[in-house]
Amino acid sequence: MTNDEEQGSIDPDALVSRLSLIEERPLAERAAAYGRLHDELNRVLEGSDNESSPR
Repeated sequence: MTNDEEQGSIDPDALVSRLSLIEERPLAERAAAYGRLHDELNRVLEGSDNESSPR
């Protein structure tokens, strides 16, 4: 996890770069790579929801 992810954000340029790298992979590997990216983005989004909710 990067520092941006720990703070609840992801650099858009880094995301575009990562998506480009995934697209360069063989088709059989793409689904797993997209799945990992989805999980990471989901954790970031959930973390930002938890930080903004009142306790």
